[in-house]
Amino acid sequence: MKRKSQSELIMEMNDREITLQLVLTQLSILILALIGSVFLFDAFWSDWSSQIDFHASELLVYGLIPGLMVLLIDLFLVYRLPRRMYDDGGINVKVFKNRSSISIIGITLLVAVSEEMLFRGVLHAEFGYVVASVLFAVMHIRYLTKIVLLISVLFVSFFIGYMYEVTGNLLVTILAHFLIDIVLAFWIRFGKWGEADE
Repeated sequence: MKRKSQSELIMEMNDREITLQLVLTQLSILILALIGSVFLFDAFWSDWSSQIDFHASELLVYGLIPGLMVLLIDLFLVYRLPRRMYDDGGINVKVFKNRSSISIIGITLLVAVSEEMLFRGVLHAEFGYVVASVLFAVMHIRYLTKIVLLISVLFVSFFIGYMYEVTGNLLVTILAHFLIDIVLAFWIRFGKWGEADE
């Protein structure tokens, strides 16, 4: 019996099952970040708090502006390239096309916080820029057979990782990650690949 791909499995799920799977995955990532920090950090609370700085100009320059740059590049490519080159098997469309605005905000915020805590807050802080950036890209395994998506996720991973490298501020990377995800999720929900397309 042929094993089903991630895309095929997700297409068989209803919205509730997808939400549950997505939330459980992100909570697992968050738990890994917390467990990793317990074992790898010298001082749990002070190491986490040293990575959080509500500095408005830093958030703007290294979070908001880079996030907008990534979005502009992403949307340019989506509108210029054939859809098959940017299609992840319909997974993102399935995840976001029927979702409420509140649900989109909640999911994209959970994804940004959990993934940035693990990949930047723990892995980058303890093992460095390259290791964390490559592992972040590898986690998006469904992109590995799509060259445009693979290059895109590698670029985003190294770019956001560089913002962390410069600032050491986890809020910067969470903001950039959240901005990219939420805009693309709403774009899917209401835009080209969302309901307006059907």
